[in-house]
Amino acid sequence: MRDRWSREQVLGLAPDAASAKAAGGVAKPAKWARTGCDDEAVWGDCQGSGKSVYRTCADLTGPAFRCTCPSRKFPCKHALALLLLWADGLIPAPPASDTAQVGVRPGWVAEWMEDRQERAGRTAGRRAASAAKARDPRTVERRARRVDDGLAELDQWLRDQVAHGLAQAEKAPYRLWDDAARRLVDAQAGALAGQVRGLAAIPRRPGWPGRLLEEYALLRLLVRAYQRQEELPEGLRATVRSRVGFTVPQEDVLSGGERVRDVWSVTGSRDTAQELLTTRRVWLRGSRTGRPALVLSFAAPGTTLDTSLVVGTQVDAELAFYPGAQPLRALVAERHGAAVPGTPAGTSVRGFLDEHAAAVALDPWLDRWPATLERVRLARTEGGELHVVDDAGDALPLRIGEPWRLLALSGGGPVTLAGEWRPLGLRPLAAWHEDEGTVIL
Repeated sequence: MRDRWSREQVLGLAPDAASAKAAGGVAKPAKWARTGCDDEAVWGDCQGSGKSVYRTCADLTGPAFRCTCPSRKFPCKHALALLLLWADGLIPAPPASDTAQVGVRPGWVAEWMEDRQERAGRTAGRRAASAAKARDPRTVERRARRVDDGLAELDQWLRDQVAHGLAQAEKAPYRLWDDAARRLVDAQAGALAGQVRGLAAIPRRPGWPGRLLEEYALLRLLVRAYQRQEELPEGLRATVRSRVGFTVPQEDVLSGGERVRDVWSVTGSRDTAQELLTTRRVWLRGSRTGRPALVLSFAAPGTTLDTSLVVGTQVDAELAFYPGAQPLRALVAERHGAAVPGTPAGTSVRGFLDEHAAAVALDPWLDRWPATLERVRLARTEGGELHVVDDAGDALPLRIGEPWRLLALSGGGPVTLAGEWRPLGLRPLAAWHEDEGTVIL
């Protein structure tokens, strides 16, 4: 029988805090009837307001959800409540001899699961055909020519921006960068297009001229590196191609990527929405190796993000790393046991800065890096800016909207703090206190 999820994993699926709170009120056995589960699905009927009864089920392999309620949130509070009951063991599993018998499912659940499997098969077939086409030598050659032309055009555009002076950028419309990004999308250099589009926000910040010039210089460096990629070491060449927009299939990473087994602490998670895709970044840190890792998952509208890695837990697992000069992104290749709660081992501020400097030396386009800091306290500068300070007196600026949860947790004392380091400062993601445990920020 499948291992049951923790309540934290279930609540991690909630689209917002209101849904998570509402699910708690519905997760009561008295509100449910005809519940059941097997190794792949859990289902039940929930009594709604009045005479309404909502049929709810979840595909545990997705996860995916179905509910007859009119809610536009996904998953709805009924699906979350059903999973909370299952996680708490309040929906008993069938006898071991029956776990493989799909017939125990109600007909509407079986029909929905079969339909999902058929759609998944069609999707897998399309992906296989697309992957085969992408490996076709003629397709590879055509894309290489389009990317070459697109980067040559970007190179000229960058020269023009610097030659005409940066003063015009302060009042320039977003279209200046959007048009350049659109041309890169047409040239099949999607990752590079995203970097160019993000430049539009820089002239709206204090001290923008130096920052914008720095970004233009890094883009020019990337263009030149790509144009001379055959001269680069293998790892740096992989980094450059990834920054431009060339992807490595997961199958290739799992079969040929560098593998590292460790007890990995899940130190932080952050979701970002862009157009029709939501991306979840989950940061890990090896307890033995001290190595950072980034696990990405993506969700289109109507689908859910991966919740198998819960912040504040540790898991003995083998990760397969994507190629690069500074391998960071990884896939969970194999788990060796269930996740358990734990506090990550971190570094001092000086230790973190040394780690970051070494990473940037290998990958100059690195735009974010995970930080896990031990025994840091909150402090304010004379100007009122919030920092974290360690026992040696070294400090890092914090980039945080509402600091009250972090202030309440620390109470002026030391905490272990994890977050993402970016040029504007450290964005806290989670903190650990010896008396309060894990707090997600």
